[in-house]
Amino acid sequence: MKKIMFILMLISVWVSGSAQNKETLQERIDRWKSDMAEFNEGRRGVEQKQAVLDTLAWLQADQALRDSSFVVEADAVTFKYGTRVQVNSTTNFISMEGDRAVIQISPSYVYGGPNGVGGITVDGVVSNVSLTSDKKGRIHYSMYVTGRAVSATVSISMTPGSNRAVVVVSPTFNSNDVRLEGYLVPAGHSRVFEGTTL
Repeated sequence: MKKIMFILMLISVWVSGSAQNKETLQERIDRWKSDMAEFNEGRRGVEQKQAVLDTLAWLQADQALRDSSFVVEADAVTFKYGTRVQVNSTTNFISMEGDRAVIQISPSYVYGGPNGVGGITVDGVVSNVSLTSDKKGRIHYSMYVTGRAVSATVSISMTPGSNRAVVVVSPTFNSNDVRLEGYLVPAGHSRVFEGTTL
């Protein structure tokens, strides 16, 4: 009889313990749902803030183009036959300040190159500037750059809502087009390092 009572007591403890564990599990699920809802709300807030920052950057970039005082800091360069390389945005850029433009492409981290920073740097005088936008708000900017070592058309495209830009440099005397991708910023906000020009 004592043995049966002991077994019944163990069963009742086990059943009440299981009920408590179920409650604990349900509480954990509720807490997890609450945490996820809070996390998602926070993420939405971050995304909204980022969208505002992107729009401000785009407006600044648009104004910089209109002021002829900008730098496209490139983080990727694509060469004639489609070879695309990630590059350092402080040494790969297109800049314009007034009527002077600089094109610097320095894909090498090892070889110094003619400019001392892994590639070439050319500069020239800007002419034939054109700034247009299409129905979707995309900005198209083009200019002709002529100098001692350069004669090329530079075309810049930028989509609304971001200062991300695509630049195509098309030399006049050959078909060695180069495409740069990066962020367009006002010249005063740029952090690029200009090497020795040819």
